[in-house]
Amino acid sequence: MSKKGLVLVTGASGFIGGAVVRRLVSDGFAVRAFTRTSSLRNNIPGLCEVVEGDVTDEGSVRGAMQGVNRVFHLAANYKIWAPDPQPVLRVNVRGTEIVMREALRAGVERIVHTSSVATLKAANGAICTERDRVAPEKAIGPYKQSKVLSERLVERMIEEERLPAIIVCPSAPLGPGDVKPTPTGRIVSEALRGGMPAYVETGLNIAHVDDVAAGHLAAMERGEIGERYILGGENLTLCGLLTEISRVTGQRGPRFKLPAGPLMPLAYANEWGARLLGYEPFLHCDSLKMSQTRMFFDDAKARRELGYQTRPVRHAVQDAVDWFLNAAPTRKIA
Repeated sequence: MSKKGLVLVTGASGFIGGAVVRRLVSDGFAVRAFTRTSSLRNNIPGLCEVVEGDVTDEGSVRGAMQGVNRVFHLAANYKIWAPDPQPVLRVNVRGTEIVMREALRAGVERIVHTSSVATLKAANGAICTERDRVAPEKAIGPYKQSKVLSERLVERMIEEERLPAIIVCPSAPLGPGDVKPTPTGRIVSEALRGGMPAYVETGLNIAHVDDVAAGHLAAMERGEIGERYILGGENLTLCGLLTEISRVTGQRGPRFKLPAGPLMPLAYANEWGARLLGYEPFLHCDSLKMSQTRMFFDDAKARRELGYQTRPVRHAVQDAVDWFLNAAPTRKIA
């Protein structure tokens, strides 16, 4: 075993989780990758131990904690739209509680809990910091609600039970390994298919997934227990992101700006079709509601206290495009 000890990573097969595992392995850590039996393993390097289980199952989590001294908790149900919110809440809230309690039971030294900028209160004309908190009832959709609830749960356990946890809030990651893909990854893949000539007026914060992974390790090493850190990148409009994608690919850029309001009937129709046929719609009511606010964030605290650094967004776009074109295991872009 590495002299640095054994590190457990939940959600190790996911987008950010896989990037965290790769960074840990490259830095010489012994890694135990915790993943569901059904998950793809493309993001998990061979130089780590793989343990199958589910964060909602106490027994499998307890077994995975044996001999561990540090934990990165990244496992989450990342469905922005869900016809039934209960599976999202079960994984993201109940699963988080189980992981944190089993970490306490095992006596781990430090925990990094991966939350999200979804827990922050974005407002047009303002750039959010860690101080801008959103109430669960104000969060749009089951995913955002669940991330707020799970973050509050971790904070209570830090205060009341001395849980040795640091909270990180990644923005929208881009780069290689987006196997599902995430909503931001879907923007890239749809643009590659020529499916996004139009856009709505919104904004988001983009960070390279490998920089976000490095931020996780910095939080583990230098973060203060009980603190929250935004792991962000570059603020840009959706039009700006699509323009950058077109620059990388050589395809024609976005041409039409659409108002969000008239798209709502189409979003309802998409949701109806998704419930009937069992797929996740690209356009839905919650995504339109979220698009009405520019989701811009300030990661100065992480840069100042953790030494967090990011590369220009064009590198994240280039790496994401290359991966979707050449390496994506579940969908090949024609």
